[in-house]
Amino acid sequence: MKLPASEPKNTNPKILAVIVASAIIMQQIDSTAITTALPQMAISLNTDPIRITIAITAYLLSIAVFIPVSGWATDRFGGRTVFRAAIALFTLGSILCGISENVIQLTLARVLQGLGGAMMVPVGRLVLFRSVEKSGLIPVMAYLQVPAQLGPVLGPLLGGFITTYISWRWIFFVNVPLGLLGIFLVTRFFDNPKEENPRPMDWMGFVLTGVALSCIMYGIEAIGRRDSNEAAIAAVVLLVGFIVGWLAVRHLLRHANPLLDVSVFRIPTFRAGIGSGSVFRAGAGALVYLLPLLFQVVFGMSAFISGILTFATAVGSLAMKLTARPILKRFGFRNAMIGNALISTVTISMCAFFTDTTVVTLIFVLLLIGGFFQSFQLTATQAIVYADIEHSRMSTASSIASMVQQLSRGFGIAFSAGVLNLSLTLHGGGHLTLVDLQIAFGVAATFGLMSILFCLPLTPDAGSEVSGHHPKKAG
Repeated sequence: MKLPASEPKNTNPKILAVIVASAIIMQQIDSTAITTALPQMAISLNTDPIRITIAITAYLLSIAVFIPVSGWATDRFGGRTVFRAAIALFTLGSILCGISENVIQLTLARVLQGLGGAMMVPVGRLVLFRSVEKSGLIPVMAYLQVPAQLGPVLGPLLGGFITTYISWRWIFFVNVPLGLLGIFLVTRFFDNPKEENPRPMDWMGFVLTGVALSCIMYGIEAIGRRDSNEAAIAAVVLLVGFIVGWLAVRHLLRHANPLLDVSVFRIPTFRAGIGSGSVFRAGAGALVYLLPLLFQVVFGMSAFISGILTFATAVGSLAMKLTARPILKRFGFRNAMIGNALISTVTISMCAFFTDTTVVTLIFVLLLIGGFFQSFQLTATQAIVYADIEHSRMSTASSIASMVQQLSRGFGIAFSAGVLNLSLTLHGGGHLTLVDLQIAFGVAATFGLMSILFCLPLTPDAGSEVSGHHPKKAG
């Protein structure tokens, strides 16, 4: 269907990319900073840290439920309208979190934040992708990959600093000026394209996908905990999630106007990007969880030094922003993704060889190099997802991609936690050792290697409209 742009603004796509990237990093810093502040939040709200983790779970579940609606809402009301409303909801939720006086208030406020976050990131990405030609997609992806690398690293650092020297409430209050600025910038620079004849809302699809994703997200988040009873319950919830998920897919395939058009998986480049990116993200994303444990618990480093070292991966991603396009143009998606996956697997594996005698500078340099290659892989897998997607199906593709990213990131961390718990149980130890972390790094590297399987079916010229790579044909 035609997507007429109302009030065209002819804004430079790089400006739009920076605005969307800022929204992404605001959301990711907020979602990761709270983990550092949980003990102080528990004291302030007169509860225990275990109970207050429901605020994190509620946020994840809210995101899982509402991400699938983002594509429909954009088609119905327009990208600018929905993106602006999402920032407003996220900002309002932040204010309510900051003034919460008990766990119930905090949890409800986090649900509102999750609703805003679920709509903010995929809708912002969708508006951006619709505004650029496919040949300019790679630089845009590179801009968006930087906050994806920075957020999980900066969040704990900022959360610890704010909690220690100011108050945990300011973790949420700092979002207010950023949110107001975001609303102004979206109003100033974004167009408001929408479908001329938007599809009706698929309420059954919404309920089924919401229940399935809620169960899966909760199960992934809880199954890695050391409490065997809670892990057993999480496993049951996870099983229920997969069953309902099967029913949801069955419904989406049969419905005339599905909430999510899962037929996009028939497109080879979309299927390869989602599959390879999800598996790789599960492995590389686990480093955000494993490296602080290695540096602080096993090596005895301070949180500050640990934060500086893990920040190296984000620095590496900045250099990638300038090189992604020429590399993909030279080698094409298939060859670049396969070759870089091998290199990235090595960079994940090398973490298993760090010891407490390894020079800190060397660790920083190696993690910086690893951050470059891992960020390139995530940029390439995200770019090829949209390589052959027509504009009329861009909304559902963006919703599915955002949904899968949330699941794969959570799965990587939860699976790593499960591996550590299993290793501790087998050797009967009560404390993490270097061997435990080495096993977990090995598993994470295996995920990186497995991502190649999804790239093998691609043709050498797959996604050439985006990469600009046109291999010479024999004869």
